[in-house]
Amino acid sequence: MSEVTDSFHTQSPRADVVLPCLNEAAALPRVLAGIPYGWRAIVVDNGSTDGSADLARSLGATVVHEPRRGFGAACHAGLLAAEAEFVCFCDCDGSLDPGLLPGFVRRIADGDTDLLLGRRRPEGRGAWPLHARAGNLALARMLRRRTGLRLHDLGPMRAGRRADLLALDLTDRRSGYPLQMVVRASDAGLRVAETDVPYLPRTGRSKVTGTWRGTWQAVRDMRAVLREPPERTSARAVRPGASR
Repeated sequence: MSEVTDSFHTQSPRADVVLPCLNEAAALPRVLAGIPYGWRAIVVDNGSTDGSADLARSLGATVVHEPRRGFGAACHAGLLAAEAEFVCFCDCDGSLDPGLLPGFVRRIADGDTDLLLGRRRPEGRGAWPLHARAGNLALARMLRRRTGLRLHDLGPMRAGRRADLLALDLTDRRSGYPLQMVVRASDAGLRVAETDVPYLPRTGRSKVTGTWRGTWQAVRDMRAVLREPPERTSARAVRPGASR
């Protein structure tokens, strides 16, 4: 590690990184190698049969087992297991670089925003299939109508304060979890922003966006979140100083 990089990580607040995992043994070594120095990787095993949990543990990660299948179930188990002031989320398939997360946390710590999302910018052939982009675009438009947020992506790489995220009382345990986080954050008066991140072809087949069926199942889950009435979240306590 260079002196510049080491200095950056020393100055940047530390965080826990939640990595939902279902049969990602092929990608785990590269993903865990990218976790910022001094941060804790929380690999949430969601029923893997390829040895992912043992491999993650051997590579120094904290492993949490979540038997209830679902992306949201894995993410929330990781959030509950986190202990740092800041919590980040990142896919465990090698498509995103967790080494970018210190920049996310720094912006939150500096007061620029309360929840920061990574806007995926595909690099490489097949990084983001057309049907997945179409579903994402449709959801972004529905989100804008529901909350007024002008976001372009609802990607899985994100960061926020642990206390803020827990206060949202997230209930979705399937594909709607990332969207529910954004909707309830907006309803609670937290500031939500996005920043560009490179998006690479994943290792292995996606469990959600790898097929049209999986994509539109996710869209269905997220539509249910968007039908949630604003009054369910608007009365939640907002951390002092937070504003829209």
